[in-house]
Amino acid sequence: MRHVDFSPLYRSTVGFDRLFTMLDSLGQPDQAQSYPPYNIERTGENTYRITMAVAGFDESELSIEAREHALTVKGEKKEEAADEGQYLYRGIAKRAFERRFQLADHVEVRAASLKNGLLHIDLLREIPEAMKPRRIEIAAVQREPKQIEAQSS
Repeated sequence: MRHVDFSPLYRSTVGFDRLFTMLDSLGQPDQAQSYPPYNIERTGENTYRITMAVAGFDESELSIEAREHALTVKGEKKEEAADEGQYLYRGIAKRAFERRFQLADHVEVRAASLKNGLLHIDLLREIPEAMKPRRIEIAAVQREPKQIEAQSS
């Protein structure tokens, strides 16, 4: 895989260091996770929902933690009793997992729910008033007319 060098962009931008670091880390194969599968959907102008398929997990076996631009979802299955039946085929994964999501600035977790084996995490992007764009009126400057005075002799 080709590696993209972002160093020329570092010289001409201010405050985008984190963005380039995230882009740089996308090509690293060791971070490729496939379990559990998930969807990210936009449910409104500033609302999003992450839906993860966590079949077989109970609410007590899942933990969600939001910290500084990162959302971490962990699942750890409790030990099952040994006296259950003998499996001929076991296709439902019950392994522990940890899935991390990078959150943009001003995105916070609003709610989480587990229904029918799907974990729903609702997110909201709230931009503070101070950061919202505002229109600045341009005032016309009133200049006094210049008068040329002649000296009388």
